[in-house]
Amino acid sequence: MRGLSSFNSGAFRFALLIAGMFALGSIVLLGVVEQSIRSYAAEATIAGLKSETSILTEDEPEGGEAELIETINRRQKSRYEQPFQYLLMDARGHRLAGELPSGAGKVGWSKVAFVDDKAPQGEPADPEIFQTLGTRLADGSILVVATDTFDVQKLRHRLASFTVWSGVGITLLALIGGYLIGFVFLRRLERVNAAVARIMAGSLSERLPTIGMSPEFDRLSHNLNAMLDRIAGLMEGLRQVSMDIAHDLRTPLTRLQQRLESMRASGSVAAYETGTDAALAQIEEIHVIFRALLRIGLIEGGERRQELNPVDLSELVERVTQAYQPVMEDAGRPFTVRIKPSQCALGDGGLLAQLLTNLIDNALVHTPQGSAIDVSLFRDDRRPLITVADHGPGVPSDKRQKILTRFYRLDQSRHTPGAGLGLALVSAIASLHHAELLIEDNGPGLRVRLRFPEPPADAHATRPVAGGSIQIQL
Repeated sequence: MRGLSSFNSGAFRFALLIAGMFALGSIVLLGVVEQSIRSYAAEATIAGLKSETSILTEDEPEGGEAELIETINRRQKSRYEQPFQYLLMDARGHRLAGELPSGAGKVGWSKVAFVDDKAPQGEPADPEIFQTLGTRLADGSILVVATDTFDVQKLRHRLASFTVWSGVGITLLALIGGYLIGFVFLRRLERVNAAVARIMAGSLSERLPTIGMSPEFDRLSHNLNAMLDRIAGLMEGLRQVSMDIAHDLRTPLTRLQQRLESMRASGSVAAYETGTDAALAQIEEIHVIFRALLRIGLIEGGERRQELNPVDLSELVERVTQAYQPVMEDAGRPFTVRIKPSQCALGDGGLLAQLLTNLIDNALVHTPQGSAIDVSLFRDDRRPLITVADHGPGVPSDKRQKILTRFYRLDQSRHTPGAGLGLALVSAIASLHHAELLIEDNGPGLRVRLRFPEPPADAHATRPVAGGSIQIQL
C-alpha cells in the first residue's frame, strides 16, 4: 500500500511534469533537426546536380555527342557505387545513353520514381524518388542528371526513431525516479506525521524529525520545532501562572472573606464602615495584581513590538532619576546617577520608563533605610547598558533567576508590600526589546544590568522618542 501511494505524492507528479517537458522538448528538437537536415539535403542535392551537369556539358564542345555518350556509359558501368543516374536523349526524343526512364527527359527541375538497386530473386523492387535536372544542349538534345535522396531519408528516419525512443526512455527514467523519490519522501514524511499525531495526543515534549530531502525541508522542521518550543513554553507559563494565581490570591481572598464574615457578625455601624474600607483596599490590591498580570501577558505576547522606535535613553534615564531625587532625599538615601549623553536604542519609551521605575522601586523596598542606590547609563562595546545597583542584603546566587518569575518572593521580603510581579514585568519588557538582563552580586547588594542591542546606523536620523509618564509607588 505504501508503494502505491507514491503515485499520489507530489514528487511523482513533479517527475511526471518533468517527463512531459522532456517529451515535448524532444518533439521540438526533432522538428528543428529534421527541418535543418531537409534544408541541407536539398541544398546539397541541387549543388551536386548542377556541378555534375556542368562537368558533363563542358566536355561536349571538344568530344561532341559521342564522347558524352561514352562518359555516361563509363560512369554507369563503374564498379563503384555512383551517386548519379543519367539520361541523354536526342532532339527527336530517342534515348542515346543512361538508365533513367524516358519520362524523366524534361528540361529543368523534376522528380522521377526509379528502381536503382536490383531486388533479390522473387521479391519486388521498391522504386526510389530521384531529383532530376534536365538541360537542353546546343544540338537540341536533352541531358538529365538525377540523384536519389535515400541516404537523407534514411538519416531522417533513424533520427526520428532515436528521438522517439530517447523521449520514451527519458520519460520512463523520470517516472521511475519520481516513484522512488516519492516512496522515500513519503516514508520520511510518515515519521513527521507520526510525531505530529503524538503531539496532538498530548505528548508536548515530542519534536518533529528532520526530513533530510533538502535544506528547505530541514529549515521548515527547525522552524516548526522552534514554534513548538515556544508554544510549550507559553503553556508551561500559563500553567505556572494559574498555579501562582491560585496560590498567591488565596491569602488576600481569605482575608477578605474573614473580614466580611466578621462584619456580618458585628452589629455596629462603625465596624461596618471600617470593615468596608479594609475590604475595598484588599479588592484594590487584587485588582493591582490582575492588572500587572495582564500587562505582563500583553508584553510577552509581543502586542507592542510594532511600537519600537528610536528612544533617547540618556534623556529617559535622566527624567526618571530626577523624579526620584526628592524621594531619595526624604528617605536619607545616597542616590548616585551617571549618564553618558546621546545614547539611543530601539524601544518603547513608556515601557522602558516603567522598567527603570520598577528596578528603582525594587531597590527602595528591599534594602534597609539609608542604603545607597546607584543608576548609570554607559556604552558597553557599542551597546547601551543601564545599571541599577543597591547596597542591601542582595539575593543568593541560586535564586537570582527565580526572582524574575511571577509571584516569587524571598523569605525576607514576604513582610514587605507587593505581589512579586515587579521584576517579572522587567523581564518581560527586556525580552520585548531583545535586551540582555543580568542579575549580579554588587558586593554587597544586588546589581541589575540591562544591555540593549547595538542601535541601527540611522537611529539618530530621526528625533528619538521620549519615555512615558513616571509613576512612583512607595
